[in-house]
Amino acid sequence: MEKNEIDTSKYISYILRHRPDAIGITLDEHGWADVTELIEGVNKTHPIDMETLEKIVREDPKQRYSFNEDKTLIRANQGHSVPVDVELEQVAPPEFLYHGTGEKYAGSIERIGLIPKSRLYVHLSADIETALNVGQRHGNPIVYRVSSGEMNKDGHVFYRSVNGVWLIKTVPAQYLRKLD
Repeated sequence: MEKNEIDTSKYISYILRHRPDAIGITLDEHGWADVTELIEGVNKTHPIDMETLEKIVREDPKQRYSFNEDKTLIRANQGHSVPVDVELEQVAPPEFLYHGTGEKYAGSIERIGLIPKSRLYVHLSADIETALNVGQRHGNPIVYRVSSGEMNKDGHVFYRSVNGVWLIKTVPAQYLRKLD
């Protein structure tokens, strides 16, 4: 994607995950927005048409978005701070998952575990490399190994979004180990 498409994609992510009202649209209970309304709203500050939107959805490296079958609706796959049910699939996790963050958050995480803060879920990765990349966005990166298999046996519910991100409401500190 070109720089202007990346900027537009980030703006769409902000709209669909946090502030649909910023462009005067609403999300239904499952996070879907009308594509025509989204394009009209986004177009006020970021030039976009249906062809560009389709390219953004298709080429987004994190696969942040989904269209419905006839491409009249679009939604963010996860990461919402607005209350929506994106119809996540409940799945038994692998034995371990990973969470990348900035070193500055380590003390808090080791005291209270992982909490979603302004989001609806804590995001976990299936591999260390992805978690490390996420952590780099928050300063000096650190990665925690999550004993997800043990958590699942203890009754914690895991979801996996359509783009492969693992989601859970919280991760108590007892299930975390900081990797060196």
